[in-house]
Amino acid sequence: MSKPLHVRPAPAESARVTTASGWQPDIVAMVCRWCTYAGADLAGTSRMTYPAAVRLVRFPCTGRMNPLFIIKAFENGADGVLVSGCHPGDCHYVQGNLYARRRFAIFKALMEFVGLDSRRLHFSWVSASEGSKWVNVVEEVTATVRDVGPAKPRGERSAAAFPPEEPASRAPASTEEQETLTRRLRSVAAELLGEGEASVILGYRRGTLPGQVVPGFITSREESEELVWDSHCFNNLSVYLPRLAKQDGKVGAVVKKCDAATVVGLLQEKQLNRDELLLIGVQCAGVWEGKRLAAKCHTCDGQVSSLCDVAVTPEGTSEAAVPAASDPRDAAIAYLESLSPEVRWDYWQKEFGRCIRCYACRAACPLCYCETCISEKHRPQWISPAIDETGNTAWNIIRAFHLAGRCTGCDECARACPAEIRLDLINRKLVQVVEQRFDYRAGIDTEAAPPLTEFRDDDSEEFIL
Repeated sequence: MSKPLHVRPAPAESARVTTASGWQPDIVAMVCRWCTYAGADLAGTSRMTYPAAVRLVRFPCTGRMNPLFIIKAFENGADGVLVSGCHPGDCHYVQGNLYARRRFAIFKALMEFVGLDSRRLHFSWVSASEGSKWVNVVEEVTATVRDVGPAKPRGERSAAAFPPEEPASRAPASTEEQETLTRRLRSVAAELLGEGEASVILGYRRGTLPGQVVPGFITSREESEELVWDSHCFNNLSVYLPRLAKQDGKVGAVVKKCDAATVVGLLQEKQLNRDELLLIGVQCAGVWEGKRLAAKCHTCDGQVSSLCDVAVTPEGTSEAAVPAASDPRDAAIAYLESLSPEVRWDYWQKEFGRCIRCYACRAACPLCYCETCISEKHRPQWISPAIDETGNTAWNIIRAFHLAGRCTGCDECARACPAEIRLDLINRKLVQVVEQRFDYRAGIDTEAAPPLTEFRDDDSEEFIL
């Protein structure tokens, strides 16, 4: 196993390397030991000259390079980062660079969205025999980063307000329809529990506050009368399933279409056994927070997912509950992308600055199921636990990256966040990137491989030098 990455903190401005032409940047180059490092060595033994701004960190393979290493390099004062390895087909570990190529494409898009100037992060393929190419890459990267200037704290900038969100094109389901769905749901639950087809049913029941709906565990026919269904059934109940499914007997779960999509992800990642589940799909006209329709509901037609074993719909109805519309977050994402990187960075720093590291986002996310989270590891400690700019930024960026190609857009992380950080915008942006680059949408096919667990030989690499 390679040693942890250690990057020298940025020197004081007065101590930075200067030449006759002026300031020189500090650039960290994370390189493959078998190809790029050997190519750099060849350039040295051949007495080729190139800028001394690059400091090499050697790895066994680009497939070993965690995006956290890149974040850490910038944290420690790097003005730019270069990642370089073997050409596709030449990997010492056969396919490491092909997996890395997909990860880097997503990570680069994520970093650009949160405001990192794209000219600070570079990728290349350099073989052991390409000493001259290494020289050219270093010269190009150094010149580009020099043009951007030192990576130092920016002045405060204020982004204009997002475009106003268009009102929902629908109304909540009528009281009569909600009562009908509740009666049918109770009837189905009572039948399943009475006949022993399920040992417990996870659904929604009334809370202690007026109008409140909370998750509930139903274990008998009598308790099934406590089940409810209305436009306040926000929670994605699949978050409970991995642990609940370990008990004896089948577990029944009431799911909306968006919840069922998350179950697909858990099945793909072997966190659930389909034979131990009994999914009860309920037709959903959308969930409402006060007078506001949840953003995720705009594009959903409310149909019962085909994954479900039982469908609960109004009597005589089997078609879509509502017509699908455009997602209002797409306009907000487009607006952010129209801003300069500096202004976009300041916007996200203000968002992340409100983070109190309560990890409610992690607790609410069904796909954050690791026994030990990266934020809790301290050998080495890649993410600072401190509530500060460094720790908050690293935590929110790496969590978003870990959900790339997996997030189904249930938005429970954003809803659970007490600081109201727009986590949904980051997740939605990565959904767009994954769909555009890899023609993949999470939560549809239980047999499909998530995009970052596979590759194609013809994957685009337009971002690689």
